[in-house]
Amino acid sequence: MLYHFFEYIDKHFNLPGSGLFQYISFRAAFAIILSLIISLVFGGKIIDLLRKKQIGETVRDLGLDGQKAKEGTPTMGGIIIIMAILIPCLLLAKLDNIYIWLMIFTTVWLGLIGGADDYIKVFLKNKEGLSGKTKIFGQVILGLVVGITMLLSNDVVIRMPLKDAQAGGYKIVKEYQLPLPKVNDITRMTDMAYVKTTLTNVPFLKNNNFDYQYLVPFVGDNVDLWLSIVFTLVVIFIVTAVSNAANLTDGIDGLAAGTSAVIAATLGIFAYVSGNNIIADYLNVFYIPNSAELVIFSACFLGACIGFLWHNSYPARIFMGDTGSLTIGGIIAVLAILLRKELLIPVLCGIFVAENLSVMLQVGYFKYTKKKYGEGRRIFLMSPLHHHFQKMGMHEAKIVTRFWIIGVMLALVSVITLKIR
Repeated sequence: MLYHFFEYIDKHFNLPGSGLFQYISFRAAFAIILSLIISLVFGGKIIDLLRKKQIGETVRDLGLDGQKAKEGTPTMGGIIIIMAILIPCLLLAKLDNIYIWLMIFTTVWLGLIGGADDYIKVFLKNKEGLSGKTKIFGQVILGLVVGITMLLSNDVVIRMPLKDAQAGGYKIVKEYQLPLPKVNDITRMTDMAYVKTTLTNVPFLKNNNFDYQYLVPFVGDNVDLWLSIVFTLVVIFIVTAVSNAANLTDGIDGLAAGTSAVIAATLGIFAYVSGNNIIADYLNVFYIPNSAELVIFSACFLGACIGFLWHNSYPARIFMGDTGSLTIGGIIAVLAILLRKELLIPVLCGIFVAENLSVMLQVGYFKYTKKKYGEGRRIFLMSPLHHHFQKMGMHEAKIVTRFWIIGVMLALVSVITLKIR
C-alpha cells in the first residue's frame, strides 16, 4: 500500500524522499525493522493475552530434562509470526505482483490449518489435533494452487535468449531486444524472450539447468498434460515435505525460529539475484522478472522469525505451535519453488531434512527389527534428532546453538553454489 501511495506522490508531486520506496533495498530494510517492531511490541501483548486466557501447552512426559517445567507455556505463537509477515508485506510490497499474492496465500492458508490444529488441542482438549490426513489435504491444496499458477500464469516466466526459447519449444510470452555492452562505441542488441517453462536451477552442475520435461520423455503428443501433472506433483511433495519437516524441528526453544531466520536471509539473497537482470546474467542464473518483490517478503519473514526468537529463545515465553511451524515450512518451500531453487532445499534446509530423516529411520528400523527379531530396536535414543542429543545429556540451549551454526554453514554452501558449478 505504501509503495503505491508513494509512487503516486512521487509521480504527481515529486516530494523529496518519496522516491525511496522505489528501491528494493530501502523497502527490504524497512520491512525487517517493521517486522521486528511488530514481533517485539505486539508479541509481548499477545503473550500476556494468551497467559490470561490460559492458552498453554500440554506437555507429554518423554523423560527429558526440564520438559515438565514448560507445562502451561502459551502456545499458538505463530500468530505473532504471521502478523509480523503480513502487515509489513501488505504495506511495503507491490500488491499487483503474482509472487507476493502466492506468498500471502501460503501464509494465510497454512496459518489457518495450523491454527485449527492448535485450537483443537488447546480449546477442545484433544491432544491429537487435526488428523494427519486433514493437514496433508491442506498442504496438497496449497501445492495445487502454486503449481497450477506457475503453469498457467503469464506473469510467471523466466528470461532466455530467443533462439534458445525457440530451440527448446517453450511458450514465448514476450520478445524484446536487450542492449549488450558497447564495443568501440557501437551498441549491440540481442534478441531475448520471456518464456513459460518448468526449467529450474541445479546446484553444483555446470549447465545449471534441469527441465521437468525430462521426466516425461515417452508421452508423445500428451507431453504438456503429463508435464503439468508431474510438475504439480513435485510441487505438492516439496510443500508437504518441508512444511512437515519444519513442524518436526519445532521441538525445543528457538530451534525452528532461528533455523528459519537463516534460511529466510538466504532466500532473500536468491530473490535479489534472480530479480536483478545484471547480477543474474553475471552469475548465469535465471532472470525471473518481478521476482525481486520476493526480497520484500523474505525480509518480512526474516524480521518475523528474529522477532519471535526474542520471545521463543531459551527459556521460551511462548511456543509457535503448528500455527507457526507449518506456516514457516510452507513459506520456505514455496519461496524456493518460485525462485527455481527447490533442488537446493536438501542443502539449504539440511537441519529440517536431518530431523525428518531421523524420524523416518527410527520408525522404519523399529518396525523392521520388531518383525525380524520380535522386539523393536532404535537407531537414536529418541527422535526427532534434537531429542537424541537431549537424551545424551546435552542442554537444549547448546543443541540449538550448534544447530544454528550448522544452518549458517549450510546457508553459505547454498549461496556459493551460485558460483561453484
